[in-house]
Amino acid sequence: MVLHLNEGFNRIGEENAFAVLARAQALAAEGRDIINLGIGQPDFRTPEHIVEAAVKALHDGHHGYTAATGIPELREGVAADIDRRLGQKVHPDNVLIVPGGKVTMFLAILMFGAPGKEIMYPDPGFPIYRSMIEFTGAKPVPIPIREENGFAFSADDVFGQLNAKTSLVIINSPANPCGGVTPKAEIDALVAGLDAWPDVALMSDEIYGQMTYDGQEHVSLLSYPSIRDRLILLDGWSKTYAMTGWRLGYSIWPDTLMDAARKLAVNAWSCVNAPAQWAALAALEGPQDCVAEMVAEFDRRRRVVVDGLNAIPNVSCITPLGAFYAFPNIAQTGLGAKQLASDLLEKAGVATIGGPDFGILGEGYIRLSYANSVENIERALKRMKEFLEL
Repeated sequence: MVLHLNEGFNRIGEENAFAVLARAQALAAEGRDIINLGIGQPDFRTPEHIVEAAVKALHDGHHGYTAATGIPELREGVAADIDRRLGQKVHPDNVLIVPGGKVTMFLAILMFGAPGKEIMYPDPGFPIYRSMIEFTGAKPVPIPIREENGFAFSADDVFGQLNAKTSLVIINSPANPCGGVTPKAEIDALVAGLDAWPDVALMSDEIYGQMTYDGQEHVSLLSYPSIRDRLILLDGWSKTYAMTGWRLGYSIWPDTLMDAARKLAVNAWSCVNAPAQWAALAALEGPQDCVAEMVAEFDRRRRVVVDGLNAIPNVSCITPLGAFYAFPNIAQTGLGAKQLASDLLEKAGVATIGGPDFGILGEGYIRLSYANSVENIERALKRMKEFLEL
């Protein structure tokens, strides 16, 4: 018997960070001392008032289905939070609550990806962008994310590749895996140039929007009225509130796309976990000092990581301005990035991710997450230095 899958499954990729996590956990189970700087996950506990809100919701009987788009209170809470943080008005009817940030990518790329179409995405960038584009049969078109540009995207690189086949442009700032923050002038140029391309949709991945450093400003694409009718915003709770395992995200959709997004929600997951939605509301409406404290600690770790990496022979690292990742250049070591990442895990007990797992242009780099303690980061850097000096 031969089962014939949809041919898209011959093209679909995955996120290797989870394979590295599994291997790191397996080595740890064997008794190895493994320091994990691979997975992009805050090492903090979810703040207690958020946990208690979920417990209360369970005790209060929130055990059933909700609307596919999310409970009204949470959709209103998201709109209020966007107004508070970004000064932008969003109607709750345009908010979709989803089970994790990846889901918004999945929906947007399914809507606009098809054979004969082209979708632009950052490279190096989050690997699911390219994976899903290829699954749909669309052509993935990389937007180069260059070290010499501070790992910010360039509007010129977008317009140099836009054409009549382009259906969607994906941007991400602050960015994974490089930690780059695209300056307002570059985003202004992108938005202005898109006037000439009214049929191209945009997805702005702003999941790290509250994690910027050194006075950097996060510029949300919601602040540009001229593109609001074709803009999909991706955000959520995982990174900001240390809620990765809760699987909670949200997206903002224009009127013309909201019903299609709702229908996909109905077909795919019915609704998001009910008690978790009440926890998400508590996160938005409760004290925000927990967010400020986490970001301040990430900033401290960021400095330790950058200083430590630049002290390793043949390794250099520019200072990331957002998220919680460093993307050091290891080209001068003469080692392939994926092989180096594998060797660091197997031989030095340090989990990192090879740059090519984030795209064609990731060769010569590895990604380190500094969502770990300063003590562990310092131990990891010492091991890396010793390994590369052998």
